[in-house]
Formats: sequence, structure tokens, C-alpha cells
Amino acid sequence: MIHLNDERFWHYAAVHLATNRLLHVNLSPTRNQAITDMFLAELREKHLVDDALFFVDSAPWLQVALHRHNFRFRYEKHGNRNSVERVFRELKRRTSQFSNCFSHAEAETVENWLQAFAFTWNQLI
Repeated sequence: MIHLNDERFWHYAAVHLATNRLLHVNLSPTRNQAITDMFLAELREKHLVDDALFFVDSAPWLQVALHRHNFRFRYEKHGNRNSVERVFRELKRRTSQFSNCFSHAEAETVENWLQAFAFTWNQLI
């Protein structure tokens, strides 16, 4: 989550476990099943993920949406999810710096920044 002016926004991101590449990122003013459904549909359009195994946290809306899209998933608190969490930590660190520097930015600016960050991240790893 990042703060933008007086509002909160949530990152949605999918990370490829073997490469740590950001497959898809999105920013939303809410976190719920409908937004998660849209994120997963966009992810499926961009990448061949039908046979993927998703490692997830305990967010119930995420697990319901994955089930609805017939994706295989596993709740994992440690282990394989740790490498993905490192990517998320870096993303959170960078967005925190962005938020501190551009406190009056619009949500569209943040979304564009996230897309640019994902592209750059994928080029560097």
C-alpha cells in the first residue's frame, strides 16, 4: 500500500518465481475480489500462466479469485514465497521513496511509474 495525498492505494503484482521478473503490476484504490479478478484476467492475457502454481499470502479475496480462474495456488508463509517477498520489499521501498518525493502526484502518475519500474526491473535482473 502507498499513500498518495490523503488516499491509500494497493499494489497488485505477479512475480515469476524462477526469474524474479515482474509479470504484471497494477495500482488500485481498493483491494477486493473484483479488482483481483480483473488483475488475474489481465495477467492471463499477457502471459501463459494457466499451468502456473501461485504462491499466495492469506488474503481471502486473492484465494477466491484464483480459484474462480481455475489457477492452482498454495498458501505459503515461508519457503518459495520468500524470494518473491524480496521483490515485493524492493517494490515497496521504491514506492515509499516515490511517495515521499511526489506527495501530490495523481494516481495515473503512480500507475505509470509502476509500469516503468516493472519494465526497468525486468531489464536489470
